[in-house]
Amino acid sequence: MLNWSQLPSLSALRAFCAFVQRGSVADAGAALNVSHAAISQQLRALETHLGTPLFDRSNRALELTPEGQDLARALEDGFGRIAAGVEALSHTEAHRPLNIGCTPTFASAWLMPRLAGFQADHPGIDMVMSPSPSLVDPAPGGIDVAIRYGTGDWKGLDSVELMASPVVVVGAPALFKGDTPKTPADLIRYPWLEELGTHESSSWLAGQGLQNERVLSRTEVPGNLMIDGARNGQGIAVTTRIAVAEDIEAGRLVAVFEERRDAGYHLVTKPGVHRPPLKAFLRWILREVRKT
Repeated sequence: MLNWSQLPSLSALRAFCAFVQRGSVADAGAALNVSHAAISQQLRALETHLGTPLFDRSNRALELTPEGQDLARALEDGFGRIAAGVEALSHTEAHRPLNIGCTPTFASAWLMPRLAGFQADHPGIDMVMSPSPSLVDPAPGGIDVAIRYGTGDWKGLDSVELMASPVVVVGAPALFKGDTPKTPADLIRYPWLEELGTHESSSWLAGQGLQNERVLSRTEVPGNLMIDGARNGQGIAVTTRIAVAEDIEAGRLVAVFEERRDAGYHLVTKPGVHRPPLKAFLRWILREVRKT
């Protein structure tokens, strides 16, 4: 429980944050619509309350001390959460389309085939899908939830495991012509497909000590086309098992190697209050996973 009597005044904390963001007392005053003298008074009151110098005044321009830098980071996180909570509860934000970030492969292989169920249950929620291989953090006004692959450790973000899914190296039976590779080095003689914007195949080969070896050819394509190409025998692909589970079961693809059994997909969100459309989506997708 917070000890409110030990906290500085909100006005002093706002003045400090405004100074950190704007870089000067005058600009901080303009941002808060008060005089620069009022900002200076608040900053000195904050130092007095905390009993430690927050600014180095040896130069003409105020600079943060290490203690001031620590406080700036803490307040940036704290005020950011407050802003996100207020935004989540505002009328405008509540009706903004739900923005979901994930890789093109996950979107086409798992999410899109199931999304009609969510839309049927929640007809009033508009959605935006933002498929990209790049890591984009959730942020107020931007992506609400990122469905991200890994072990769940992303600093400054909340994550909940959605499903485990090891990495697999796959190819079509027609590509191997009855001679399934037995060692990673056997894969060098085949063409490779890589999701555009990633380096998964290169990283996998490097992990096998084959970084200096040249594969027969390498073609970069969007994630969904990479899986299509693998099915058609156009090359080797490195992906997650969940993206090709049905293809492996049906015999359209052969998993020749598998690793990273500790990794999987996670729901990644910004800490703080979730707006209603996001809450509804998180409840739905977790239920959907339990069905599988």
